[in-house]
Amino acid sequence: MTCQTYSLFVLSVIMIYFGRFGNSSILAHLQNDIDQLKADFNSSHSDVADGGPIFTEKLKNWTERNEKRIILSQIVSMYLEMLEGTDKSKAHIRHISEELYTLRNSLPDGLKKLKDLNDLAKLQMTDLKIQRKAVHELFSVLQKLVETPTSLKRKRSQSQRRCKC
Repeated sequence: MTCQTYSLFVLSVIMIYFGRFGNSSILAHLQNDIDQLKADFNSSHSDVADGGPIFTEKLKNWTERNEKRIILSQIVSMYLEMLEGTDKSKAHIRHISEELYTLRNSLPDGLKKLKDLNDLAKLQMTDLKIQRKAVHELFSVLQKLVETPTSLKRKRSQSQRRCKC
């Protein structure tokens, strides 16, 4: 895959993953729009290949569906941020932006989870009050870590057997 096709690939993965493409004509139309966007950004320039891909490599590390929703929601937001500074009078830019906004709106839980991760990264763990709160919650956090999906399934199935509704 060439560096020029990365943006189409990432956008296609995002849209297919979330069931946005009902038929291939939407993808074909989007391909044309992205080709025009590539021309706008001169993405055939030789420096595009420098340093490798920026999004597709990161997608490889996110394997679970909920994990992918988090990273893909961030990637969609980054594309939208990039397109904010472009000429919205161009039809291809408007179309791509509309598709991305639609996708972003379908990912509210991914955006919230990303915000939670960002909030955690900003915590000042040298602050005594934060440390006290963290120590107070330590046992509960460890309990969550020890719970396995198997034990959660077992709890659910046991409670369903008890209920004779």
